Amino acid sequence: MVAWRRLAKFTVVVRLHRLLPRSLLGRSLLIVLVPLVLLQAVALQFFYGSHLDIVSRRLSGAVAGEIAFTIAQLDRQPDPAGRAAILHSAGETLAMDFSFEPGAVLTPQPVHDVFGPWDSDLASALHERTRLPFEMDWISNDRNVSVTVQMADGVLRVDMQRKRFYTTMLSLFLLWLVGTALVLFVIAALFMRNQVRALRRLADAAEAFGMGRDEGAIRPEGATEVRQAATAFNLMQRRLRRFLVQRTEMLAGVSHDLRTPLTRLRLALDMLPHRAETQRDINEMIADVKEMERMIGGYLAFARGEGEEAVEVTNLSALLEEITSGARRAGVAVELRVGEALSVKLRPDAVKRAITNLVDNASRHAQHVVLAAWCGDARNVVVTVDDDGPGITVTEREGVFRPFESGVAGGTGLGLSIARDIVRSHGGDILLEDSPLGGLRARVRFPV
Repeated sequence: MVAWRRLAKFTVVVRLHRLLPRSLLGRSLLIVLVPLVLLQAVALQFFYGSHLDIVSRRLSGAVAGEIAFTIAQLDRQPDPAGRAAILHSAGETLAMDFSFEPGAVLTPQPVHDVFGPWDSDLASALHERTRLPFEMDWISNDRNVSVTVQMADGVLRVDMQRKRFYTTMLSLFLLWLVGTALVLFVIAALFMRNQVRALRRLADAAEAFGMGRDEGAIRPEGATEVRQAATAFNLMQRRLRRFLVQRTEMLAGVSHDLRTPLTRLRLALDMLPHRAETQRDINEMIADVKEMERMIGGYLAFARGEGEEAVEVTNLSALLEEITSGARRAGVAVELRVGEALSVKLRPDAVKRAITNLVDNASRHAQHVVLAAWCGDARNVVVTVDDDGPGITVTEREGVFRPFESGVAGGTGLGLSIARDIVRSHGGDILLEDSPLGGLRARVRFPV
């Protein structure tokens, strides 16, 4: 039983959570609007439950008393001429229209409830004052109310204006409630929109920085907490830039220090006497030195991630055509499938290096490679590299992105690592999937 109650409570909470606005502006306005509506509702209920009820009962009692007094005068005067004089005098004095139908019988009318206490208060007052059967019509005329009373020798019809049952204060009060609520809501909306605008700018700057689009520091604005967040973001940007510069400078120094002894080794190997019995060993050592140079170059490219290149609007279709032409000149069987021109903000040289690495990796393990690109949705562009090679098992796919640990990537094991590093610096990602060609598919996503 307790479990069912908890489940029901959880279900209600989930449903309420789905009804809440998702944006900060919507939720902030809801926080302002709900107490305001509750306050206005309490004020309206207080007015409706006390003042309005009292005024309605008194006005309805006065109208019922006037009708009862007229009926009493008619009962004392059986002469038709005298009754006509009484009805005429009562109509002029009481501002009502009286008419009497001798011998008529009251026809029951359907009951229609109107908004407000006036119909029920008038019915109670008429029942109390006249003690006669009666019918009321609040629907036929939007300005008047008709009351028909069954007398002993006929039916008395009374027509009166609706405004006799309430005062204009109710309309003014409702107008005041709605007007003040709208004014306060508009003021709150304008104020909260200015506060949320600063958060949106901060979020846009963070998203752009995550995509590699360094647009500089943002101006702190808004509330104190928002200003603190913007200041912290600017400080984080400066620290990251300083870290990247320091890393690049350090790696440049390491490259120089490592390549100098490697160059001396190559020169020493070239100057060794070429004898038949040592030539094979010399060639192997020269190959090892070249491999070490390639490893150093690959590591530097991986660590730098092409981060110094500026972001610009690039024709991705033309870039893929250039990559395809270069691969074909190298003897790779590559098919390009690109439709309309795709323009994306990116670092063209870095992206060219990343996709070239993917194409080279695929060509080392397959006979046929297909390079394609299209708009995935309104926010992403997708590039795929398919091959008809042996593929990679699902459990091994993540491991190929680890630097120096990937036998699948070939060479130094940095091709896929560099590619993913470059794509992620643009705010995208690379996923490995089964290819329709039977081998491996590398799916690259770039945010627009």
